[in-house]
Amino acid sequence: VQLQASGGGVVQAGESLRLSCAASEISYTNQLIGWYRQTPGRQRDFVASIRSTGRVNLADSVKGRFTISRDRAKNTVYLQMNSLKPEDTGVYYCMSQRGSYEDWGQGTLVTVSS
Repeated sequence: VQLQASGGGVVQAGESLRLSCAASEISYTNQLIGWYRQTPGRQRDFVASIRSTGRVNLADSVKGRFTISRDRAKNTVYLQMNSLKPEDTGVYYCMSQRGSYEDWGQGTLVTVSS
């Protein structure tokens, strides 16, 4: 699966951004598409995911502020980020997991200033 993330930018704390992950395929079965965040010196941290079933999982740090959704017609998964905080700063990557296959897109940089 090929993935293209976009939508990053520079915002002030409290503002919103919507990231998009355009996928070459969003399967109706056995696929998870997720978002991870990476900051310098740290591994990629889980942010949110959505399964083929529609089941959503969010990191505790973003619950109540971020939502993940998908548009099958556009083969796109969105990460709506509200009430952004400086600690949300990082490069956001989208990924697809289907069975034993895992694919990653390039990242999109989100910078939240205080």
